[in-house]
Amino acid sequence: MKRRDFLANASAAVGAVAVSAMAPGAAIVRGDVHSSAGQSAIRVNAKRLNSHLTALSEFGKNAQGGVSRVAYSDADVAARRYVMELMRAASLDVSVDAAGNVIGRRAGRLPQASPLLFGSHTDSVPEGGNYDGPVGSMGAIEVAQTLAERGVVTRHPLEVVIFQNEEGGLVGSRAMAGELEDADLALVSRSGKTIRDGIRFIGGEPSRLASVKRARGSIAAYLELHIEQGGTLDRDRIDIGIVEGIVGIDWWGVTIEGVANHAGTTPMDQRHDALLAAAKFIEAVNRVVTSVPGRQVGTVGRIQAQPGAPNVIPGVVVLSLELRDLDAAKIATFYAAIQREATAIATASGTTFSFKPTNANAPAPTDPRIRQHIGGAARLLGLTTASLPSGAGHDAQDMARLGPVGMIFVPSVAGISHAPKELSRPKDIENGANVLLHTVLAVDRP
Repeated sequence: MKRRDFLANASAAVGAVAVSAMAPGAAIVRGDVHSSAGQSAIRVNAKRLNSHLTALSEFGKNAQGGVSRVAYSDADVAARRYVMELMRAASLDVSVDAAGNVIGRRAGRLPQASPLLFGSHTDSVPEGGNYDGPVGSMGAIEVAQTLAERGVVTRHPLEVVIFQNEEGGLVGSRAMAGELEDADLALVSRSGKTIRDGIRFIGGEPSRLASVKRARGSIAAYLELHIEQGGTLDRDRIDIGIVEGIVGIDWWGVTIEGVANHAGTTPMDQRHDALLAAAKFIEAVNRVVTSVPGRQVGTVGRIQAQPGAPNVIPGVVVLSLELRDLDAAKIATFYAAIQREATAIATASGTTFSFKPTNANAPAPTDPRIRQHIGGAARLLGLTTASLPSGAGHDAQDMARLGPVGMIFVPSVAGISHAPKELSRPKDIENGANVLLHTVLAVDRP
């Protein structure tokens, strides 16, 4: 089916349903939709949802079957236009804020109530997959359309939010949380544009970013549906992941200085080899992080030896260190232990180590009440659940600065993510969207 056919079908579906007008404070829109029996009967249109995902995958499609839809690219803009058309078909009032986030809004019965936000992102990494971000984005729009078709008017205003440039550093959600600094706007994105120029390219206005910032307590909640980006749910054949929180992510640049010297004439016992010290350091990071039980992870993902000649002993090595865990104190404990290991290696090898913090994202625990609602929604639908942390960053961690957040994971086959072979099965996507739907209804209840 062609993209225009998807839109025509979606518009026709919404047009065929007369959404009942309600007086403020009314409790029921249509029949028993707000009763327990009525709510349990509500389901998303799975065929439409998966069709929208297929259509979205055409924007930036690459030869490997995935997408390269990096933020601020032509493919990104085309996908955003498609998203906005779907939002309008779902009876949402659509706007683009000054940061470039796409927002589809529907009024609630209580005009002064804080909005209930849910959504995700549609940009990708280079040579990425079709599900990271789009599952949550299309799932959120499908939930909004299902509510419109059933004539459900929630107490809270609803906002479906498609955040811009999630993959390039949570840019859109950071702006909404008031964390996007002027210096960040000068950074060059994967599209080759600066963040400032990129925001303009997608219809935002960087000079008015202050208008995007929301105050703490200004949202009723933020919910995000996402693929797991790990293999736990798929391996254990569990339907739904209830996310305990988004891990803190701390980065350091580590510089190891030794002595560059001739590889042929310098005896082994007289060398101050920075690369050998780096190798021992990498092993020490793994040993420290695995020394106690837990879900913490530590990674050295980048390394550069200088001068980089085969016949010269490396005099300088620059590498990265990353630590992730739900507990910030635990990260600090591991970092201190790693520094002690570095000191011992430096003493033994005649080298020096220096550490420079380059990034710090605080852990973002999800709201216990929302976790209960997600579990209740899954039980209502007869789905199995498991609680687990998110080892990847998400827009939800910025939204946690504004109000309570919850995240719903669905299985990713073999745990593959950020790659063309990334895959979540249609039934799993349907399950996740239905859990999102019923979680929205549960959070909306007084």
